[in-house]
Amino acid sequence: MKTLAAMTAAACLLGSAALAQDCTPKHEVTTVEEGFLTIAAPTFPPFSIPEGPNAVSGVDADVAKAIAEAECLQIKVAQVEYATAIPYVISGRADLAIGTYYRTEERAKVAALSAPIYLDQMGIFSKDGYDKVSDLEGRKVGTVQGYLWVDELKTLLGSNLSLYNNYVAMYQDLEAGRIEIGVDGYGVGSTAQRDGALKGIQIKVAQPDERVGASVAPPQIGLPITLDNTALLAAADEVIAELHASGKMKEILQAYGLDPSAADVGEPRLVK
Repeated sequence: MKTLAAMTAAACLLGSAALAQDCTPKHEVTTVEEGFLTIAAPTFPPFSIPEGPNAVSGVDADVAKAIAEAECLQIKVAQVEYATAIPYVISGRADLAIGTYYRTEERAKVAALSAPIYLDQMGIFSKDGYDKVSDLEGRKVGTVQGYLWVDELKTLLGSNLSLYNNYVAMYQDLEAGRIEIGVDGYGVGSTAQRDGALKGIQIKVAQPDERVGASVAPPQIGLPITLDNTALLAAADEVIAELHASGKMKEILQAYGLDPSAADVGEPRLVK
């Protein structure tokens, strides 16, 4: 006699098989491994959060899973370091990468970039709730080296700008009052705050100011895809368009604590 557990498992397998048979892919796509969408996923919440064998969550991950579902594919997760995610795609070991990768001209030379899924909004972090670039003037401000707005803030703030090697050190100085304002990505800061950092700090999306380009036209995020996989790129772009049209993209952003206005991506553009 079969045990209840065995019968349940058999029923689940039959259900999965029936579901697979009933699923009709929207496109004819070729992937690294037949039947799977292989995702290069670094740990970078709230955008990419690996959760064990072939499980991942996050803003980018939810978009990738929607693509897989549309094409009747299971997901396979390659957990990688942030710097190696795109090389995984370039070398053919993954179909796409997740982790809030900017759509840049240089990146477009080595990988196909999906349509924009959201904006990496510039955030202003302060105890007083500042949200204007003009609020930074005359105050001690910190940001992280390498960010898009660094050169413009140097011009604007001069010696009042402190540069940090990482956002953790900047957040500590902001909480301690050694700087008055921090400038960082809104999404990264919101996640850190939910995890217990930035106590007493308000995080606001920076209002547009022509003196700081990233406040006017924040970088668009796309999914890097194997360069010559035009069918997968077309499939991804169609799903992304549907997510925007239905309002689902805003819901995904809100679910991970981000401002839904980040879904208002505008026309596709590349960071030079």
